[in-house]
Amino acid sequence: MTTVPAPSPSNPETPSIPETLRELRATFDAGVTKPLRWRLEQLDALERMLRERDHEFADALEADLGKSQIESFMTETSVTISEVAHLRRNLRRWLKPKHVRPNLAVAPAVTYTVREPLGAALIIAPWNYPLQLALAPLAGAFAAGNVAVVKPSEHAPATSAALAKHIAEYLDPRAVRVVEGAVAASTELLAQRWDTIFYTGGAKVARIVARAAAEHLTPVTLELGGKSPVFVDDTADFDVAARRIAWGKLLNAGQTCVAPDYVLATPRAARELAGRIPAAVKEMLGERPKESGDYARIIHDAHFERLESLLEGGRIHSGGSREASTRFFEPTVLVDVDESAPIMQEEIFGPILPLIQVNDENAAITFINSREKPLALYLFSERKSVRQKFLRHTSSGALAVGLTVAHVSVPELPFGGVGESGIGAYHGEASLDAFSHRRAVLRKPSFPDTLRLVYPPFGRTGARREIIRRVLGN
Repeated sequence: MTTVPAPSPSNPETPSIPETLRELRATFDAGVTKPLRWRLEQLDALERMLRERDHEFADALEADLGKSQIESFMTETSVTISEVAHLRRNLRRWLKPKHVRPNLAVAPAVTYTVREPLGAALIIAPWNYPLQLALAPLAGAFAAGNVAVVKPSEHAPATSAALAKHIAEYLDPRAVRVVEGAVAASTELLAQRWDTIFYTGGAKVARIVARAAAEHLTPVTLELGGKSPVFVDDTADFDVAARRIAWGKLLNAGQTCVAPDYVLATPRAARELAGRIPAAVKEMLGERPKESGDYARIIHDAHFERLESLLEGGRIHSGGSREASTRFFEPTVLVDVDESAPIMQEEIFGPILPLIQVNDENAAITFINSREKPLALYLFSERKSVRQKFLRHTSSGALAVGLTVAHVSVPELPFGGVGESGIGAYHGEASLDAFSHRRAVLRKPSFPDTLRLVYPPFGRTGARREIIRRVLGN
């Protein structure tokens, strides 16, 4: 497959973005992508690519984000392989028509729904998990029978180049293209008419995507983020909570859309966590996190400087050391946090963890509900009544009790936000819903028209009453 970068005078033979889209639509219109066999072949090829090129992708992720081989496999390659395998294993069953009972007005008839692919999908991937968040949506697009353009993030150039190279090598070039580039490429892509747009990133750019999609009434799936809170009360196992919160925060140096953004804790829990979270960090990264081979780096200088400015919103309790030249930012616990400071108004997206005291679960729920709906909400409590309160009185993309982040690895669970944290969901069968349309089908037998019996002409009250009596058996 030919990689399609943004049009350039120095590369006149490269198809333009409109021409690329026309070629993909021709493939779709010819029915190439609709057979089940083709869809399964592409999923097989996608998994083979991830397995055979694992080390190359890991090298690219290390170059872009400083990710270790273990973290790259755990959070990028293996979770994507799991998603692809789950789609392949269940696809035949999910694509079967779903029969529904016809009502009296049309009976006898056959009524059912079938999933039909939407057509040409645009997938815009972010930089924080540039492999997983490009390929997992692509797997869903293929499973649903679509053609697609993948736009990797320019902020992860090594991974972008690896995706362009290997997608061209392994997948059907008639059905998928990679467009590399920055804002100009994204702008031109969004100017086209797509049948669906799948975007992962921040709310600011999501609004640009949504406005562009509205020009053509194109459906969108927006996978965003926000401030995912944690609540810990006195009944929690503090050692377990500290380790699991720290683990979720340390992944990709906190540059994860479902990372614990801040912790709300009862006074006793806050005191316990203030000592145990730094201890958990040391357990995972050692005394000198900078020297650990398992800790990622901040993506670029501008984001590093932004994180530094957020430290002004509280007092550093632990951590806080950093090195601008290597973009190392030590995991940092912040206390005495000013709730009106920028760090509590925007997603942190880095290894800073504010720790805030609240009186009880009711105060925590009020605090959470006064802000935008988060992508994930985490709870550490052994009290069933507390768990039920959070389930009934909060709203979030997901609610996880006793663990952070790992819910995204369960293929059967839909992954998506609500409100400011996103529109739509994917993973497993939800990916088919994101990239297909449930088409209603009615098939009526051709023997004499029974509709005349159910709806006789007006004015024939006696005839209508007689028909109802016969139909109901009275």
